[in-house]
Amino acid sequence: MRSLRDGAALAIRASDLDLKADLAQEAARRWSERRLSLRSPLDTPVPVRPGRPEKPELIPPQRVPRRALTTLRGRIALLHAIAHIELNAVDLALDIVARFATERVPNSFFDGWMRVAFEEAKHFRLVRNRLRDLGAEYGDLPAHDGLWQAAHDTRNDLTARLAVVPLILEARGLDVTPALQEKMRQSGDDASAAILDIIYEDEKGHVAVGAKWFRFLCAREGKDPARAFQDLVRANFRGPLKAPFNDVARAEAGLTPSFYRSMTASVNI
Repeated sequence: MRSLRDGAALAIRASDLDLKADLAQEAARRWSERRLSLRSPLDTPVPVRPGRPEKPELIPPQRVPRRALTTLRGRIALLHAIAHIELNAVDLALDIVARFATERVPNSFFDGWMRVAFEEAKHFRLVRNRLRDLGAEYGDLPAHDGLWQAAHDTRNDLTARLAVVPLILEARGLDVTPALQEKMRQSGDDASAAILDIIYEDEKGHVAVGAKWFRFLCAREGKDPARAFQDLVRANFRGPLKAPFNDVARAEAGLTPSFYRSMTASVNI
């Protein structure tokens, strides 16, 4: 691990998921202890796609089956989908570090995103272990590739990456997770609900990291953050923003309704 960029690229490249999580967390630890430089001329190139095992099979989003959470199979399907989201989130956090390591931003930018990468690796491990408790394994069910597509589409523009990944995709997790927590508890699966509790609280911080640096870049360029967000979403995001919105959690993370309310009809939750 020659530098932070090298460590992040090595972790993205890893197809062994235990190794990926280990590398992500070790790079985060070394960076937080200032045992790594930001970059080196000998760094591993940033991969175009993250390393993945042979399974799960990747299929179009509309073909991913939906199941009721009242059954064990339904809860396994939900947890499998969440594991896939968290795995992609590890690579997304690492990619924003490795791909944009030459940007004019303070080192605290990389502090924030490596903390995100560390926590996303923790989330992936928690959910995968819960799947194993229920007699399943990550890879048993198909999944889709939409999250990484968002990274690919914004690979040349840091402001667009921040708008799409933390401020749309991660913020969506704040909208939907409370209902999932409640349904898990209603089904008697308190262990899975407790993992969602951890993810939910951490994700507020992840959206906050995105909002902080999005506002920083907008201020440096003399742009209104809400208007810049809307312009970038129209240019870089496929599909509408989905309501309802968890306005309270979003506001705690620094994502106020002025950003997204005008872009869709919606109701509060």
